Amino acid sequence: MLALLPLMLERVGILLIIAFILSRMKSFRQVIYHEHGIAVKATIIVIFGAFGVISNYTGVEIGHGMITSKDWLTNVDNTGAIANTRIMGVAIGGLLGGPFVGIGVGLIAGLHRLSLGGFTAVACSVSTIFAGIVTGFLGKRFKIQESSSPLKAVVIGILMECFQMGIILILAKPFDEALHLVEIIAFPMIAINGFGTLLFLLIIQDIFQQQERTRALQTHKAMSIANQTLPFFRQGLNIDSCTKAAEIILTWTNADAISITNQHQVLAHVGAGADHHFPSGTMATELTKKVLEQGRNIIAKTANEIQCVNPKCPLEAAIVLPLKVHDKTVGTLKLYFTDSSKLNLVELELAEGLRKLISGQLEMAELEMQRRLLKDAEIKALQAQVHPHFLFNAINTISSLVRIDADQARKLLIQLSIFFRSNLQGARQMLIPLEKELEHVEAYLTIEQARFPDRYKVDLEIDPSLEKVLIPPFTLQPLVENAIRYAFPKAKTGMVKVRAFKEDKKMVLHTEDDGKGIAPELLETLGNQTVDSTEGTGTALWNIKKRIEEIYGQNASFHIESKLDNGTRVTIKLPLTGQME
Repeated sequence: MLALLPLMLERVGILLIIAFILSRMKSFRQVIYHEHGIAVKATIIVIFGAFGVISNYTGVEIGHGMITSKDWLTNVDNTGAIANTRIMGVAIGGLLGGPFVGIGVGLIAGLHRLSLGGFTAVACSVSTIFAGIVTGFLGKRFKIQESSSPLKAVVIGILMECFQMGIILILAKPFDEALHLVEIIAFPMIAINGFGTLLFLLIIQDIFQQQERTRALQTHKAMSIANQTLPFFRQGLNIDSCTKAAEIILTWTNADAISITNQHQVLAHVGAGADHHFPSGTMATELTKKVLEQGRNIIAKTANEIQCVNPKCPLEAAIVLPLKVHDKTVGTLKLYFTDSSKLNLVELELAEGLRKLISGQLEMAELEMQRRLLKDAEIKALQAQVHPHFLFNAINTISSLVRIDADQARKLLIQLSIFFRSNLQGARQMLIPLEKELEHVEAYLTIEQARFPDRYKVDLEIDPSLEKVLIPPFTLQPLVENAIRYAFPKAKTGMVKVRAFKEDKKMVLHTEDDGKGIAPELLETLGNQTVDSTEGTGTALWNIKKRIEEIYGQNASFHIESKLDNGTRVTIKLPLTGQME
């Protein structure tokens, strides 16, 4: 019995060497990764069935209590038997591939054992097929990735070997010879096959762990690419942004060329084939048109499948992926390869990850565009609220001055033109210099003071060093207008103060009046939403605060203070982020 141990260990070593060599082969790893398809299951049956056949051929012959070691065992004497590692390959195949694989591997290994002969041929054949069936059904719940899976597999393999010993005792005749055989082979076969199963499963498990490590690396790579391309894809799909993004993707992947398209044309192509896959050109491949039409990933492994219009195109393989915004295909991302062998599972997973991330970035770009359009619409709505009445009153004032004070009428016309030019400038730009906003304020005040000469006074205290600092347009002018329109009763002369100064590395804008103040029940609402009031809706305050939050976030603040009969103060604090030279 002990003499059999080193011989069995040698046989297990042969299988483990083969398993290790296979595990280094990309094709074998891909089979293990995708064990669910029929074609893949058939491949696993062939591989592990071959392990069973090799185990039979390299088995140790035992006859009349004698152990005979041969290099290649092609037949067994009628009174002889074989000690081998057949059950190990069958059990692992069944656990990996499930019932279909287990039965297939069991039949191959079992029937081959039957063909070699010996008085245990039938018993060994039956036990091998049974082991394939049992491990196949156990394989439906067996998870190779679990840390406890090798130990479970060892236990299953030992049980299958024990069952084989029992079948030999039941079916092999004469019983005395069968019993004597089991006494010789039971311990070596159970121990060595259990040990071999452990090592075999560790090799297979390492393949899956390597896949997980690769996926983690690819995820990190995809996130790095996404982080670097975010500023460009947030600009949308255009030639400049896509070219810069394609250059980044080419650097981080193993692709030989990267191409990005919209629905109609090539926006960027960097790398191999750039001489005819040029930006602004029409679609150079039929493959891209199919992806745009069908909205799904398409893989091409030959130049014929790419269908490039240029017969000398160096591109031999490609992954073409649809870029989607709200489930609508808006373009494609293409990874090209000059050698089809580079197109592997790793590149496919990386490409799919990039597709999802880039599609998400494009959705963010669209949302950003919608937000800006909404902001512009809000500004235009604010303008529409003010302009009709203001323009009507201004024209009436100027027309009344034309005959009695032409110079004053001329000055008011100039200020009116400045006022509307400031409106147009503010509608087109997100930020303007403070001095431009003050021009807007002064133009408005000049016209209003011409209408009501003694109604109010305005005091401007502006730090000269802040005149070039950028602020959102329509920040001060609506506040001054609110004070003049709503703060002062007709019988009272009011004072409006506008101050701009530095404090804690920020610019502070104060707009203050000594008017009638705001009712406490309205004070908490103003700036946060519009209100239902006969004197105004609070749209200007809400619009100013919302735009400041969108542009500066937590780095800016908007605060209203007011007491009845004691006036109102609006304080805005903005970061000193930029200046116009």
